Parts: sequence; structure tokens; C-alpha cells
Amino acid sequence: MAEKAGELTEAPESTTVVVIGAGPAGLTVANLLRRSGIDCIVLERRSREYVAQRQRAGIVETRAVRMFDSWGLADRVLGGIPYDGILELRVDGESHLVSDDDGSEGPRARLCPQQVLVQKLTAAYLDDGGDLRFEAADVSLHDLTGDRPTVRYRTADGTPRSITCAFVAGCDGDHGTSRTALPAGALTAYSHDHGIGWLTVLADAPPPAHPLLAVSRDGFAAHFPRGPQTSRYYLQCPPDDHPDAWPDTRIWDALRTRLADPALPAGPITDRETFRLRSLVHDPMQYGRLYLVGDAAHIVSPMGGKGMNLALYDADVFARAVRDSVRDHDDTALRSYSQRCLRRVWNDQEFSHWLTRTLHDAGDATALGPFHRNLARARLDRLLTSPTAGRAFAELMTGLDLAQ
Repeated sequence: MAEKAGELTEAPESTTVVVIGAGPAGLTVANLLRRSGIDCIVLERRSREYVAQRQRAGIVETRAVRMFDSWGLADRVLGGIPYDGILELRVDGESHLVSDDDGSEGPRARLCPQQVLVQKLTAAYLDDGGDLRFEAADVSLHDLTGDRPTVRYRTADGTPRSITCAFVAGCDGDHGTSRTALPAGALTAYSHDHGIGWLTVLADAPPPAHPLLAVSRDGFAAHFPRGPQTSRYYLQCPPDDHPDAWPDTRIWDALRTRLADPALPAGPITDRETFRLRSLVHDPMQYGRLYLVGDAAHIVSPMGGKGMNLALYDADVFARAVRDSVRDHDDTALRSYSQRCLRRVWNDQEFSHWLTRTLHDAGDATALGPFHRNLARARLDRLLTSPTAGRAFAELMTGLDLAQ
């Protein structure tokens, strides 16, 4: 391949959509475009092995399951454990079961870890003849406000490549290339630090009967299934804590105390990390012919399991809008992409913030004091005793609360 000063001198490739990032957002976009007969190329800077093992969220909400089902993909891409819609809230050791059954008909949510979803989405896309390029380095975006943007990158062996396209889907996360390609001032960022840290632990230990969220004066804790003999645990901790501050013994002691389960069985811990709970929204989610999808546009506190599901929603809206444009020459949905997605983003941000504050403030009163603790307890009491509040909670958990 001839080069001059590190630039291509031959004609670039051409496709309709370049998808940057092969996580849940990017792979969902790619699969939906393939189902629509629209050509695309997916670029991922990491190796296939790395992407397939990346540990993240684990619940595909009811709305997202039905979205995959509507595209004829649910059976191919959704693995994991069937979810009966029951969530256990354990308050000072007292168990309360909350259902996400909102009375609607159709498939329900699934406990599907991100790596399982990614592996199945990857297989489905490649089996259908998709073009997925791992280890794509130095990705850069050019001419985003023109008719044919250009995406440049280098292959694993350092060869420079260039692709022209009609649209770019930026699905490469909060620290990816897509959003940083935009000029200063193109987006407004709305951010919030919750002032809360979590220690997340993956262990070879028996999962709970239902996803479990526990409130106690010792701090928040949670226990989620990740497989037949695998569990994911969460422990509230100072925002700047380091995983080394949590040896195995301390972890199991804290879990048994906060979950009010002295007999909780331990198991080998295979992964642990700490992170701060934060929320971030970029507005708008589009610039020229670049459309931000998933974490590239917004980060949501993990409480409520909305992060991955928002990415899947964005992907569905974007793929349908591109289909309308290519097939019917109708750009109405593309023009309203950001507005439509942000309506759901802010709805889910509010729900996640409400649940974060409720379950943390109702326990340890050290940070905000007894007044806020009592307010949070009142919100919990309303959730657990009011049928109307229970229905609203179920609606928000399923993701079926906004017009599709």
C-alpha cells in the first residue's frame, strides 16, 4: 500500500455506516443494520478475546428483550438465566419481595451478563457475514459535517486504512475516540458525582434465589447471580477506596453483616475493583453525521441496571432511523434521534438517582444525617406498602414506561 507522510494515497473503502466500538451498543447497531440489509463496518481497538471477557452489567430489561425479539434476534443473542421479575429488598435483615410485573404481555427480562451478550452478538454478526475488525488503532474521524465522513485507522500490523461512509455510530464508550472528535462547545455535559463508592466482587459462590439489594446501618450491599455457581456482590465503600483495602476476610465479613446472612457461603474471589458512582449526560447526542450511542453519550449510576439497557435503546433508535433514511429517503427519525434518546436517558437517570439515594441514605446516616435517612425510609415504606408505588416501580424497572 503506497503511503506519503503516513497518509493513504489509494482510494478509501466505502460503506454506509462505520460503527466504532464492539461492545453491546456497537454490536447491537451492527446486527440491526445487517437485519435491515444495510452494510456497515465495525472497528474495535481491543482484541476479540479482551472484548469477549469484559465483565459488566447483567440484566437485559424487559423492553430490551422485546426489542431483540421484534428483530428476530432474541433466541440468538440472549443467553444467561431467565429472570422471574422478583427483586428482594432486605431492610435491616427483613426481606421484602418486589415484582417488576406491570401486567403487560410478552417476553420478560433476562439475567444476561454483558460478556455473554457480547459473545452472542459477535457470533450472530459474523455468522451473518458482518465485517468486524479488531485491534483497529489510532481511529480518527474527519469531515463529519459533510456528505461523506471519513474514518481512518491502522490495522494490527500498522497498515493505515481509510473508510468513507454516510453515517458514523460512535459506540466506543466514555473514553473513546468518537466524542473527543467533536469541536469544543459542540456538546453540553451534565455531570453528577454521587459521593458514593462501590466495591464490586466476582466470586465462585452460590447465587441468590433473586437479585438482592440490602439496606443496613453498616452500608449498602447487593448480591446478584452471574451463573449457576457464580455471584456478583457489591459493597458500599468510601469513593476513593482501593481494592487492596478489602482482603477476602473483610469482604465476606461485611457481606454477611450487611446482607443479614451469617451463613452466607464464601467462595474463591476471581475479581474485585472499586469505582465511584457517577452520572453524565452529553447533549445533543449527534453532530453532523456522527451519532453517539450508549456510554459515549451518557453514563448512569449502576443502581437499577439502566446503563447497558440505555445503550441498547439508543442502538435500536439509531438503526431504525438509518433504515428509514436509506430505504425510504426519510431523515425525520435521524433529525430527532438525540431528542428521542435523551428523553429516555433523563427518565432513567432520574430513576437511578432516586434508587441510589433511597437505598444508600436509608442505611448509613453518616454522610447526610438522620433527616435524610428518615426521608429515604419513608420512600422505601411507600414502595413496599403502596400498590400504586409498586406499579410505578415495576414500570420503570421493565423500561416500558415511555412510548416506544
